[in-house]
Amino acid sequence: MSHGVKEMTPQELLEKLAANEKLQVIDVREVEEWNEGHIKEAKLIPLGFLPHRIDELDKDLPVVLVCRSGARSHRATEYLSELGFDAANMVGGMLAWPGEKEV
Repeated sequence: MSHGVKEMTPQELLEKLAANEKLQVIDVREVEEWNEGHIKEAKLIPLGFLPHRIDELDKDLPVVLVCRSGARSHRATEYLSELGFDAANMVGGMLAWPGEKEV
């Protein structure tokens, strides 16, 4: 783990979603990227909007952050962790996502 940020592999997230575990998947990419394909259970909150839309997140549920390669979601994970969220970064981002992508 780098800089104390929790990480989750795409495979681990896929298994948690398949098991219907209660968690929030937040995609911090831009709309154009989202439209090219995203995780079905994810919610789009572009990184720049995250501070303004923080009240859309439930502090009682774990949050998994996703972007294209894992860099933006790493920053978002740091940010949410500092605010007291149980946040994890999906390593490798959508480039590494083994599951289906909704368009």
